[in-house]
Amino acid sequence: MPTRSWVPPGPYDLHRTLCVLRRGPGDPAFAVRGDEVWRSCRTPEGPGTLRLAARPAAGAVEAEAWGPGADWLLDGLPDLLGESDEPDRLTARHRILHEARRRHPGVRLARTGLVLESLIPSVLEQKVTADEAYRAWRLLLQRHGEPAPGPWDRMRVMPDARSWALIPSWEWHRAGVDAKRSSAILRAVRAARRMEEAAGMDLAAATRRLTAIPGIGPWTAAETLQRALGAPDALTVGDLHLPKIIGYALTGRRGTTDAQMLELLAPYEGQRHRAARLILLSGITPPRRAPRFPVGDIARL
Repeated sequence: MPTRSWVPPGPYDLHRTLCVLRRGPGDPAFAVRGDEVWRSCRTPEGPGTLRLAARPAAGAVEAEAWGPGADWLLDGLPDLLGESDEPDRLTARHRILHEARRRHPGVRLARTGLVLESLIPSVLEQKVTADEAYRAWRLLLQRHGEPAPGPWDRMRVMPDARSWALIPSWEWHRAGVDAKRSSAILRAVRAARRMEEAAGMDLAAATRRLTAIPGIGPWTAAETLQRALGAPDALTVGDLHLPKIIGYALTGRRGTTDAQMLELLAPYEGQRHRAARLILLSGITPPRRAPRFPVGDIARL
């Protein structure tokens, strides 16, 4: 069982840095246990599980890993934890961003270096509620993933590309995934090697690579590359809620459109995803006026 430690270059918040990798409560590939963060994934070397624990007294993050992918995970630990991130490149031009950064100085952008791991759940989140997408991800990993290496037997590693391609149509249906989303995932896994190459590209080239697959648009590409590349400018456009939250936080007005959001965030060009992340961390959102969107379940049809 190889181990490693990493010393942050400054204030560090392990949970908030890595929480963006968690796909809802009960994610079989991500868990928090006390002050520990557990993550299982499929690396280029095979399945692996990573246990991370912040040790403030020692000023370090300690890591243990299991499985064929253990060494790959530990070698990528600095990028995962945000060592290559440069949070100081954002100059706060709004009080809300200044306050959010002051209150959360240890939040960095994680870089996983894995594309399909973030692409597939992002496709599942297209045009449905978060609860529906989280349920689909959970069921697909439980039924078609494999037990994660290591001591925590509830964790699962997502299927490899071939196993995703072999999932029958009725299993997608049982998980509540419609044909449009499952077809996009199948096209992506059939081009798995080219998808994973995007982890070594700049943001523009990686976006072009992903969106060349029918069914993967700018929204899905941004959600993927925020995690796979730790891209500070990978702003999510086309989201139902994000423009409204950013518009309300920065102007106090409701009903902000994507175009207006882009205009508001123009001063943060190159750091727009980081700016949006800080705004979300502020917790300022427009008051709800309508009931929450009802959760559908196509598996019952």
